[in-house]
Amino acid sequence: MLKNITLSAEASLIDQAREKASNENSSLNHLFRQWLEDYVDRERIVREYKEFMESVSHVKTGGPYTRDEMNERR
Repeated sequence: MLKNITLSAEASLIDQAREKASNENSSLNHLFRQWLEDYVDRERIVREYKEFMESVSHVKTGGPYTRDEMNERR
């Protein structure tokens, strides 16, 4: 069940956010719902990130690299 809430922000900020959302083919409503889900689930997201980073900790990049090596085109 969806529930309406009221939020307050500067009008110019809302206008900028609406324009950015529109450019991303989205809406403030959709982005806020996504943010709310992420906010509530932040601990799980952090835990999964840490687990992932640990699972790839054995990977070695072979560096450090010089600036020229990092910018080399292949």
